[in-house]
Amino acid sequence: MKDRVAVPGDGKIVFMESKRLLFVADFPCVQIDKDFSQTLVQIPPSPHCEVCVIVPVRNEAQTLAATLTALIHQVDLEGQLLDPRRYEIILLANNCSDDSAAIARSFAGQHPDIALHVVEKTLPPAEAYIGRVRQILMDEAYHRLCSLGRPRGVIASTDGDSQVSPTWIAANLYEIICGADAVGGRILVERTGRASLEPYARACYLREVGYRYLITELETYLDPDPYDSFPRHYQHYGASLAVTAEMYALAGGLPAVRTPEDVAFYRALVRVNARFRHSSLVRVVTSARQIGRTNVGLANQLSKWIEMGRQQQPFVVEPAGAIETRFVARRQLRLMWWYVLNGYQPDHPSVASLAEMLGVSAQWLVQKLTQAYTFGQLFELVEERQQEEKKWASRWKFVKIEQAIGDLRLRLESLRLSWSKLEGNSTPDDLEPRKESYPAGSLRNSGGLISSSGDY
Repeated sequence: MKDRVAVPGDGKIVFMESKRLLFVADFPCVQIDKDFSQTLVQIPPSPHCEVCVIVPVRNEAQTLAATLTALIHQVDLEGQLLDPRRYEIILLANNCSDDSAAIARSFAGQHPDIALHVVEKTLPPAEAYIGRVRQILMDEAYHRLCSLGRPRGVIASTDGDSQVSPTWIAANLYEIICGADAVGGRILVERTGRASLEPYARACYLREVGYRYLITELETYLDPDPYDSFPRHYQHYGASLAVTAEMYALAGGLPAVRTPEDVAFYRALVRVNARFRHSSLVRVVTSARQIGRTNVGLANQLSKWIEMGRQQQPFVVEPAGAIETRFVARRQLRLMWWYVLNGYQPDHPSVASLAEMLGVSAQWLVQKLTQAYTFGQLFELVEERQQEEKKWASRWKFVKIEQAIGDLRLRLESLRLSWSKLEGNSTPDDLEPRKESYPAGSLRNSGGLISSSGDY
């Protein structure tokens, strides 16, 4: 039986399965029965439904048929047709000035064996943005899964300009069954659109992908997550984002932000210690359009790269040294936080070197170490403090992405070699601190709040 941690709050007790070293200290429960959005779909879900797919749509007439075709041709991981009763699709066409809604309704009529619910709405200007639309849809999916008594039922998000892979639903379910609470899929830009980009923008896109993958591998060596092991990727965006109903509620639902709502939701999940998997099995192809629906996102970034090429501006990013320092410091902070939860009393001298590495004041760090509810919340506070104190930014100046990639490759060559020597003797999971490694006199009775074995 897995260890569990009692979580008090608002007169309720919520039990979160603990992960190794990942304790929850006095975590306040969200109101799971909070008033979400009004009902969109009157037809009740099938009793067999395990996955509720949501698709926000606004003027997607050119790509919508391909999006829906990909969703109805789903197979399991062995290539057998997926039982259509196991999932449903809720499509919300909001504020459209094209034929998107009509295309979706026609598609639903042609495929009556698929539970495709098409909803058309004209939202007021204050609500007509992607963050709110995705929130409305995910809230609806949450309620429908709850009505079936499926706390581990899956809310799966994609977009109207994206085509999921044939095993997209099955792969998401596989990761959830393996223990994930949420899954980010690998999002690829469709090849024809990518090839048509201006050379500089295309080069920037490819370099960023390489840069992000190198960072992900570096993180695996320096601060590994046993629930998100390598190989994995770095994306957690709305075109492929899945979460269990129970974790959606525990995280407080999709945050009410204009954009990027998907990144805000990922942060909310990290804040409550969700087991998030960046799965390479879950794949989506999206368009390379350069006019987006928001002022952030891929389309906006492609446009920026095009303009940078015209202005002959270099593509600069955070240097390898800063990235490595962050991972090493985060790991040390995680261990320190673990000691504190087990009774260690931090003081200025004991955290001074770590605070210096993080670029925050030691006095502030001592205070926060004893107040944070979860490690995810603690590190979020550290990142906010780094921006306020500005030590981190002054220490690490951005460099050209080519230099950062070269430096990351050199560092990874050394780490790969060291790791290969350890292979068969240890794994990232062996980095769990043991009692004999605690600072002298650091242990005291925790009062029963913390389980005897946890996660980080």
